[in-house]
Amino acid sequence: MRHIKHISIIIVILILGLRARGQQDPLYSQYMFNLFLINPAYAGSEGYTSVNLVTRKQWLDFPGSPVTFSVSAQSRILKNSFIAKALSLRKKFSKRSSSGRVGVGIHVYRDMTGPISRTGVELNYAYHIPLRQSQLSFGLGLKNYNFHVDKSMLFSGPITDPFILNNNFNRFVIDGNFGAQFTTPLLYTGLSVSNLFQSNINFGDKTSYPGLLTGRSYWLIGGYKVEINRLIMLEPSSLIKFTEHGAFQIDLTSRIYYREDYWGGLSYRTGASGGSIILLLGMRVNKYYFGYAFDYTMAPIMTHTLGSHEFMFSVKFGENARRYRWLNRY
Repeated sequence: MRHIKHISIIIVILILGLRARGQQDPLYSQYMFNLFLINPAYAGSEGYTSVNLVTRKQWLDFPGSPVTFSVSAQSRILKNSFIAKALSLRKKFSKRSSSGRVGVGIHVYRDMTGPISRTGVELNYAYHIPLRQSQLSFGLGLKNYNFHVDKSMLFSGPITDPFILNNNFNRFVIDGNFGAQFTTPLLYTGLSVSNLFQSNINFGDKTSYPGLLTGRSYWLIGGYKVEINRLIMLEPSSLIKFTEHGAFQIDLTSRIYYREDYWGGLSYRTGASGGSIILLLGMRVNKYYFGYAFDYTMAPIMTHTLGSHEFMFSVKFGENARRYRWLNRY
């Protein structure tokens, strides 16, 4: 009986893990405003020093639905950047220094789905190669996160099995990301891979109980800016995500900007039960950016929930990204 209980526990954990594999990386609807979240090559790409906060509640009023909190910061180490000024106290950068091609970033997040939670930090390094009127970037990310299963949410009665009592279902995982990106003032495209090492999450004896293998996820993104007139700009974009476990998802988005201070848009995200329609709204006040996304899913779960809600706040220090002055700010 003891072994049966052990196996049952592992099966429950694996089922929850497999269920999360389609979303083993945090899901964001406003990723296009901070591509750094899905591609480490984006760190410092625009020349900004920026700080981003995102909070997301998926399937509001549905018990155990995913909740995500995210804080990220990134910067280009330019001669007049905050980082370069701090470092210059120890070392004087010359004009030919490669510091102008280096981007750095940090991403801290907490993602919870039912009894499963992941709290992690990711450090990113990017190198940008300037071309004539474009830029080619490569990035690496190293992440360390805590994978935890709250066993009190899996069992309603008293727990007597020694295996459960002596196992805190708490594991630290180290993994990595890689990304490449090509950017012009009006076009961007990139490919990134997350969970490079495919780290194994095991809660028992590796020879007796299977572990949860985190599969690689591939992200392919592209977008183009179309200037309708001096005040209005249209930006269609798409994101394709697929994993080695067979999950496949496409986001098709179209946004319209007015004076770069206000924007609205619609996205369609594919899914097994009809997909989702996403409404995007936002505004900029000087260097401060505010965004909101509402996800309406066509799946039957929508009859039990008020949809998914995501709020984004960002502050950017630097010059106007639309002119891409970082191309000659080395």
